[in-house]
Amino acid sequence: MTETKPETRARTFPYFEEQGSEDVVNARMGPEVSPRLREVMTAVVKHLHAAVKEIEPTHDEWMAAIKFLTETGHMCTDWRQEFILLSDTLGVSMLVDSINHRRPNGATENTILGPFYVPDAPRYPHGANICLDGKGEPSIVRGRVVDTEGRPIAGATIDVWQTNEDGFYDVQQKGVQPDFNLRGVFSSDADGRYWFRSVKPRHYPIPDDGPVGKMLGALGRHPNRAAHIHFIVTAPGFDPVITHIFTPDCPYLTEDAVFGVKESLIGDFRKVEDPEAIAESGIGEPFWRVGWDFTLARKAPGTVPDAPII
Repeated sequence: MTETKPETRARTFPYFEEQGSEDVVNARMGPEVSPRLREVMTAVVKHLHAAVKEIEPTHDEWMAAIKFLTETGHMCTDWRQEFILLSDTLGVSMLVDSINHRRPNGATENTILGPFYVPDAPRYPHGANICLDGKGEPSIVRGRVVDTEGRPIAGATIDVWQTNEDGFYDVQQKGVQPDFNLRGVFSSDADGRYWFRSVKPRHYPIPDDGPVGKMLGALGRHPNRAAHIHFIVTAPGFDPVITHIFTPDCPYLTEDAVFGVKESLIGDFRKVEDPEAIAESGIGEPFWRVGWDFTLARKAPGTVPDAPII
């Protein structure tokens, strides 16, 4: 099919009509618009107009929608991005992430970064305890970093962070939690192995004191995220992985507020209560043993270097 030139389309659809309204709007784009912007805006206008025609909103309803978006913008600050929260809670962030991180079968799946990543966390040796406030149920996390053939990846960087027992990240409680509490960076050994001490993660609510929180309430949805530990795993020549592992016993596992849970990311958490194992661990009380391997896919030939995470 021959594509109609923009100037021809503008002459074909010069006046607004309800039927074909999207064609009238899209015909106004100038001839110098980049092909990608033209493709994106054509699709956005097409589907936006289709939604309005299906919903048939009243003027008051449309103004309420505009007011909601205005309030969302007013809620944004240097450290809080309410529009990202809106994208997260509508599942769009996860969809965009999934589209941009399609990997071979067996490779560890991505999930969203989240708003509380902090670069330059302390580097620790294997076995270090990243819990600095002493709260929570102790855990030992261990596993390997391997490629899709099961071969170990030595020197991989494992960047980890999570909330404390009260459900807050350290940056949310400056002066309450120690800086870099429950954050750390580790490296895999020659056999691809890593391990560290932490605490069992717990669920927590996303910020719900703004328009997105009101939206969730109106929709009969809760704001809770399923309990998880964040990871960024990188190694030269491999596709970086930004992911979580989730506890299998969390009540919000199938109701994560930002749709971040993928079945393949549900971790193996086992409670250790055997006195001999407790003594061997050096923890001195029952703890959770977490086993988790990361499988990295090699970058395609000619792939450009990764942009910084932040």
